[in-house]
Amino acid sequence: MSEVKETNGTNSTLTKKDFASDQLVRWCPGCGDYSILSAMQNAMPAMGVSKEDIVFISGIGCAARFPYYMDTYGFHTIHGRGPAVATGVKLSNPKLQVWQVSGDGDALAIGGNHFIHAIRRNVDINFLIFNNEIYGLTKGQFSPTSRPGLVTKSTPFGAIDRPFSAGELVIGAQGTFFARTIDTNPKLMTEMFTRSAKHVGASMIEILQNCVIFNDKTHGVVTGKETRDDYQLHLEHGQPMLFGAEKNKGIKLNGLKLEVVTIGENGVTEDDILLHDAHEQDATLHLMLIKMAPPEFPMALGIIRAVEDTTYDDLVEHQYEESKKNAKVTGMDELLNSGNTWVVE
Repeated sequence: MSEVKETNGTNSTLTKKDFASDQLVRWCPGCGDYSILSAMQNAMPAMGVSKEDIVFISGIGCAARFPYYMDTYGFHTIHGRGPAVATGVKLSNPKLQVWQVSGDGDALAIGGNHFIHAIRRNVDINFLIFNNEIYGLTKGQFSPTSRPGLVTKSTPFGAIDRPFSAGELVIGAQGTFFARTIDTNPKLMTEMFTRSAKHVGASMIEILQNCVIFNDKTHGVVTGKETRDDYQLHLEHGQPMLFGAEKNKGIKLNGLKLEVVTIGENGVTEDDILLHDAHEQDATLHLMLIKMAPPEFPMALGIIRAVEDTTYDDLVEHQYEESKKNAKVTGMDELLNSGNTWVVE
């Protein structure tokens, strides 16, 4: 099983504009979705896949408008059922590059069942979750990722639910690829999209996205200019987990827990800083990185987990070929005339 897909280079002459449809983009002014769309259209030409071999599939919500704005094939499906449709598309035509786009409500509430099982099966689909921790399209109700205490139209006294973590769900479903990025960093988003497309198996990218109308600056401590250096940890496989404006802060493993340390204090050197291993099959440390959050920790960004495993697509194809090889009936005429048959005079 190869970790990276081969590309055919058929779109080497295409540009970002070739992936922009003729539809008027309609999101609220200032919405983070504009940045995500631009980053995706910017990433597409580098993927070496023709437009006719790309499909974007969505459910319902603000994020679900994505297929209209990409000049590729696409489906705008039913609330939460995008992963089921995406699975069918991929199995029907394995050569297609399939992207499934959801908001946090679409993916993790009504679509939770479909989402976790598509990840569990390791279907070769690229999943995007736009996480603004709110229902935007239906005018500001709390979502499965909303933080406790959030006052919304459906939680006037503050949300009391424990929020879902998209990354924890991916690890729990035995996911092979999880990355996190932010809508204020187009370069990082573009890189995550291209690297996700190369992964063989289900890849999931959580995008911390801002809803300027109903949940503005929910990720502000991570994205704000004054605080981002202290609350963004950019991961690279094989590199030390350093962050901060001077890159003098890092993540250290202290027993069974992670802790933030400063190089030069208490005898800490760069040798004490953890090296990131995105390819480790054991997901224990990946889960610990996913769970890091302000104010105690920075937010881990980039590819947190990327491991190899057999895909559902390959297993289905193998089962199909074996069934054909061992079939006692090889055609429709043979099937209709097999077993107990009779003729009506």
